[in-house]
Amino acid sequence: MLYCTHTMSKNETSEDVRRWFFNAIRDLWPVAMGSVSRRKSPCIRESCSACASGKGHSSYALSGYQADHRFSIYVPEELAPEIQDAIQRGRRMEDLIKEAGVRYLSAQKRERRAALQK
Repeated sequence: MLYCTHTMSKNETSEDVRRWFFNAIRDLWPVAMGSVSRRKSPCIRESCSACASGKGHSSYALSGYQADHRFSIYVPEELAPEIQDAIQRGRRMEDLIKEAGVRYLSAQKRERRAALQK
């Protein structure tokens, strides 16, 4: 779902949209796409008491898609909250990109109409 963060002006130019977009994304770094999940898995040690008790070993992973390939990368526990925040900013950026596309197209169509009327 698209949520407009700025009221589109009937006089907004494509340059206005560009300035709005770069201003809107300025403070979003760092960004990430995907999801962070906590996993539990057995280890490779033969006589591990944590594995034998069913507790296992937990760790975080960042998962997602890059091109057409699924990836999963280990995330140290202390970095998991920071990566989760980056994912939220990535989702915000994705929403802004969608909004920018609509606004840019609207501005281009207005500019085209204005040029044809001259």
